[in-house]
Amino acid sequence: MTMAAPSRFLDLKALTALAHMRFATRHRIEGNYSGRHRSRQQGGAGEFVDFREYTAGEDLRRLDWKVLGRTGRSYLRLYQDETNLLATLAIDASGSMRFGESTRGGSKLEYAQWLAAALSHVISRGQDQVGVAVLTDKLNELAPPGGSRTHVARVQELIEQIETHPTVRMAAAVRELFQRTGRRGVLLVISDFLMEDLDEVFAALRLFRHRQSEVIVLHLLHPDEERLPEGPAFRFAGLENEGSVDCSPAEIRLQYEQRFQAHLAAVRTLALAGGCDYRRVLTAIPYLQTLGEFLVERAG
Repeated sequence: MTMAAPSRFLDLKALTALAHMRFATRHRIEGNYSGRHRSRQQGGAGEFVDFREYTAGEDLRRLDWKVLGRTGRSYLRLYQDETNLLATLAIDASGSMRFGESTRGGSKLEYAQWLAAALSHVISRGQDQVGVAVLTDKLNELAPPGGSRTHVARVQELIEQIETHPTVRMAAAVRELFQRTGRRGVLLVISDFLMEDLDEVFAALRLFRHRQSEVIVLHLLHPDEERLPEGPAFRFAGLENEGSVDCSPAEIRLQYEQRFQAHLAAVRTLALAGGCDYRRVLTAIPYLQTLGEFLVERAG
């Protein structure tokens, strides 16, 4: 299999500033090879379960020298009582994520792509496994967590290729993701949560919590969404095939701001009530700064 070309959303030079940082969990997780995360498994005799491609800098004592001598390729032996992180990046690809695409800072989706690509690099660099799910009104793409360089490159390729679809519902996609992922781990949901089935979405996320997975909600907010523009009249075009509305912002400004603040509060309340970790992510803040602060916060 040929390696995918480097993603345009992956700036390895910029990520060297975070080279000393790792993604940490706050709850016990499941996995199948050595990492920094606390195992749910009690005891165990170190039963061999699989091989994984060797990555430079890993412990050479874990290398399978017989496989190396026979094939010329380097693999580590994986054991049942060792743990790693299984992380899935679930990215909202609904039409509202296109908001901001005509601005200098770019759209919410582009910000999500930069952030997700960087997260995939940080997680895999920590010898953990990472996957990606693309969510609209259905599960558009799913690459389950893996740790090989080829797999991580594929995850980053899928992140780069995300295209939006006009939909205002996402619960069915989250439920399908739950059904197709059977092991505990960490689910990072990157979304603006501008959807009609918000209660159902968080009901579906609670299924992951009932499975004892850790769920992290990264709530994207573009600065131009917080308040309407100044000016006598505008045409506001919907991004989910809702049509357009001509109006004076002054006539609806207060009502809009109240409803938008109520939406932000509702997402946070639903996330925390469902046992999820919640973080509001402002696209006006550089994604590397957001990621660095996030990793520091996770490390405690």
